[in-house]
Amino acid sequence: METRTLYFEQPGKGNTEATLRIAAERAQALGITQVVLASNHGYTAETAHRIFAGTGINIIAVTISAAYSPEGWVMTPAERQALEAKGITVLTCQHSLTGGVNDALSDSPPARIVCQTLYTFGQGTKVAVEVALMAADAGLLEMDKEAIAIAGSSEGADTAIVLSPVYARNFTNLKIHEILAKPR
Repeated sequence: METRTLYFEQPGKGNTEATLRIAAERAQALGITQVVLASNHGYTAETAHRIFAGTGINIIAVTISAAYSPEGWVMTPAERQALEAKGITVLTCQHSLTGGVNDALSDSPPARIVCQTLYTFGQGTKVAVEVALMAADAGLLEMDKEAIAIAGSSEGADTAIVLSPVYARNFTNLKIHEILAKPR
């Protein structure tokens, strides 16, 4: 099998459109109907809504945990309502890999080791895996079907992967089938 992978010279928001377009193309080619993406204030989800329009693909936007409110990183109620009005499912919950009790009590919990390993592929890869775990644990993904997970480095999207979703408790069964886009 041959597929196309996008490698970006620089990470960041400027890669959002290209990342979402390759994800939409691949979703249609593989018959994938569920996309989970990271979106703190709605930019990536809004852009995905436009690019995925008419495809029948379900978009799930996973926000950063409410624990990050002091930093101003949390989606506002108005931003959330605007996305939900477009049919986008919005999930805010504790992160599967970071920010929990383990991080508060230990310098090296197993989840931190997983994060650091995923970071070797880029921040977006770690976040894409994490939002897929979060959406699975929230019951928002069909577990017997592949999904595309999309995330980025700070703002926007620059990473997209095809995976078979698993619950966080079954993390060792996670399978990343394809890398569609990532920073080089």
